[in-house]
Order: sequence, then structure tokens, then C-alpha cells
Amino acid sequence: MRKKVGVISLGCDKNRVDTEKMLFLLSERYRLTPEIGEADIVVVNTCAFLNASRKEAIDEILALARRKEEGKIEKLVVTGCLPQKFVKDLWNGLPEADVFAGISDYEKLPAAIEESYRSGRLNIVGAPRGEPDCPRVRTTENYAYLKIADGCSNFCTYCLIPKIRGAYRSVPEEQLLREARGLGHVKELILVAQDVTKYGADLGGGENLVRLIGKLSALENVEKIRLLYCYPESVSEELIDEIASNGKVLKYIDIPLQHADDGVLKRMNRKGTYESNLALVRKLKARVPGIAVRSTFIAGFPGESEAAFSRLCDFLREAELFNAGFFAYSKEPDTAAARLKDQIPARVKAARVKKLYAVQKEIAAKLLAEMKGKVLDVCVDSFEGVCWAGRAYCNAPAVDGAVYFTGAGDFGAGDTVRVRVTGYEDYDLYGVFEKK
Repeated sequence: MRKKVGVISLGCDKNRVDTEKMLFLLSERYRLTPEIGEADIVVVNTCAFLNASRKEAIDEILALARRKEEGKIEKLVVTGCLPQKFVKDLWNGLPEADVFAGISDYEKLPAAIEESYRSGRLNIVGAPRGEPDCPRVRTTENYAYLKIADGCSNFCTYCLIPKIRGAYRSVPEEQLLREARGLGHVKELILVAQDVTKYGADLGGGENLVRLIGKLSALENVEKIRLLYCYPESVSEELIDEIASNGKVLKYIDIPLQHADDGVLKRMNRKGTYESNLALVRKLKARVPGIAVRSTFIAGFPGESEAAFSRLCDFLREAELFNAGFFAYSKEPDTAAARLKDQIPARVKAARVKKLYAVQKEIAAKLLAEMKGKVLDVCVDSFEGVCWAGRAYCNAPAVDGAVYFTGAGDFGAGDTVRVRVTGYEDYDLYGVFEKK
């Protein structure tokens, strides 16, 4: 009988796409199991973006190493960003791991696992290159991610991505269309990359994000399209028009602004300013009525004064973003920001993150209150015992709130229903099912 393999995927949605391709490649030689306790071989696809993510990965690997020592696992495989950047340290530090593979080595992985049975430990980490052109084993139900590019060439001073995943590399348009068709029926196709708006700039064949959206919209198996990680300086007039006019594109955009103070943005090597970013948010709201604009921000970047932090709070109040995530600056090795003076104490960073969430919660309360009485199309995810849970256009999976509603009808998970909003709590909406 073929051996069973289980995969643990850590980190971002881009990593999830890598995992789904890896699962297909492994399935050609092994039996897949969702139960790690049943697996002969366990693969951990790691994240290394922040110290916290590296710690999570190491803790997971060490727990599996103990299972291997107890004879419950035959082979332990470590893949993804962590070995891509730190394999020299891992080779000696994690002797329990049998195979180390990087972000572009998934096609070689099945053969490497077999070789480890014959020859012992292997390091097959290679240089970042193109995306595997293969089907995927979907691990999500009502939505799927489509990674349209890998790597990054923006070189923000706090970020390790260029050192891990290399320069920006767009996936050719035809390959993406094949991949999207191969996903089967998709309620919501979520386009992701480190910088979605740069898509096609390196291909030289006229490919760009708007053209890709148009071609993906023509696929019958794709119901809706959501855009994540659109860098502000590249949100073009053409893209705004596409969001406004294309019925398949959800009126939602994630723009990672990272800060609002001009001095902090300059030290981050970000191209925007307070005024340019605020103008962009206002333009999006004017041209796409009701659009949900989401962003992320870093608090406690080196040299962030009290005045700079207050400037960020002022920006949030002026921009009135539908949702935002806030993170304390993490001093990452081998980044320019790690060498900057005036590093902020951890307790100050934590307090500033807490303050930002308090400001955003007030903004969210105002915006959600304005939705009372509106009827939203909601994709049903699950039944939560006393009510249904789902997502509207303003709710991206995993990062935004949800829509909870009551009511009986001929529907179930995966269906899209109409819900009249009756109230809210924190970042979630509440409502009742409304028949057409």
C-alpha cells in the first residue's frame, strides 16, 4: 500500500496556494490524509516573514520531531520560506528533519522523500523561480486563492520577502487561466501576490492586472473576484474603472498602506504620503460607492515619534477605512530597518497597537451602523447552531468580520442569499434572511 502523507500549512494565503500544488504533486505518489495522526510522512510548509511566524514553525516541527522519535512518523519534511532563508541553520539545528525544500522545489519533493528512505537526510533548497504549472488540491470550500505572482521588488526596509522569495515574478496569463479553470466552481476567486497591482510588469507581453481580471471574469466557473494587496501607488484609473464597472469584481480592495506619517513612510521606503494615500481612499469611495477599503499598518517603526503616531491616528479618522489590521514592528534580521536607530520599546509598540485598534473600532461602529436596513448578498459558509454565518462583499475570509443571520429557507452552505442587516457587534453584522 502507498504510504500516507499529511501536510501542515502555516502562514499566508500565498503559502496556501503553494501547499495546494504540493498536495497534488504528492498525491501522484502517496495517499493524502487530513489526519496528521494517521500520516507516515508529515510535511510542514513554513512561513518566515516575522519572528513570531518562525517561532510557530519551529514549535510545530519540534512537536512532530517528538512524534517521530516515538515511532509515530517515518519522515519529517520541512518546506517553504523557513528553509529557503535559513536552511544552513536548520540543517544542524533540526536533525530530526529528513528533507528540506524551498519555495520552488515542490515538483522535486516526492522523489526527494523516496531518496531520503534510501540515502538519509537531504537538502534540495534551490533558487526562487517560476510557479509549478500543475493542478491543485483545494483546501477551501466557498472561495479559492489565485497567486498571480511571487516575490517582490519593492524592497520595503522592514521586509524579508525579497530575501526569501526573490524578485517579483508574474505567472504567465495562460497558466493562471488554466489554473483557475482547474479549480472547479469557485464562488469567490481571490487574487493574491505580494503586490497584485504590479502584475505583468515583468512579462513584456501586454499582460496587466486589468486585462487578467477581464479574462478571469469570462470564466464560467468563477462567480466573483476579490482583490487583495494592491499597493497604493499602482492603483490606476483603469483599475478603479474595472472595479466600478465589472459585475464580477467585488466592491472591495485591500491596500497595504503601512503608515501615514511622511517621515515614517520614507524610512520604510514606501512611495506614498499622507495626502496621496488619503486622496486615493477618497477617490475609491467616490468612484465606487459603498466600496469596502481595507488596509494594514505597522506601529512602532524605528523613529516613530508620538507626533508621527498621532498622525497615523488622524489618518484613520479621516480615511474611515472599512477594516484595518495593526501590527507591532518586528525587527527582522538582514533588513535595513533592523539597523536603524531609535528602535521603539516593545511595551510602547504594544500600547500603540492597542490604541490603533480602539480608534478603528470606533470607525467600524459608525460604518456598520450605516449598513442597518440594507440588503446584502451573503455567501453562506456554515450553520453555527442558532444562526447561519456567511460573508458579504465587505468580508474577506480570515481577516474581516462575518455576517450572522437567522431565517429558514431552501439554502445551505455554499449558496448566496439575501440578508437584511438589523444590527452589528464589533466587526460583525447581524441580520435576517430575506426571500427574493
